Amino acid sequence: MTRRATSEDSAAATGGLTALVLTVIALLHVAWGLGSSFPFRSRTELADSVVGTEEVPTRGACLAVASALVLAAALVARAVPMPKALRAFALRIAASVLVTRGVAGAMGRTAVLSPGSDSPAFQRLDKRLYAPLCLWLAAGVRRSI
Repeated sequence: MTRRATSEDSAAATGGLTALVLTVIALLHVAWGLGSSFPFRSRTELADSVVGTEEVPTRGACLAVASALVLAAALVARAVPMPKALRAFALRIAASVLVTRGVAGAMGRTAVLSPGSDSPAFQRLDKRLYAPLCLWLAAGVRRSI
């Protein structure tokens, strides 16, 4: 007898995919903090495309973002034991940050949140990739609450 998929199965699958994507993005930030320009040819191209400035953020800034992303991924995956109310609160904060970033990017206003993030390459990628990704991740995080 086959079992029918439930909304819990769907939420678990969404949570797993959300946690995976958050982790991959965290690993990119670690690589950038350690000096990599992947997937770009140079650090200058990385800065222009990912930050919209002439310089890549500091190692500390990259690692701080990576840490926040790993924490969000662990919370989404339920890998961190904590009281349900605290977990829900932390996930609401993560979802709010991602929604704020996604809406700002969709409106072409990321520079309000990150001054100087206004190069044409960044703005194009922000509207086409980063903002929609942030909104998708926010929905995935919210669904895992």
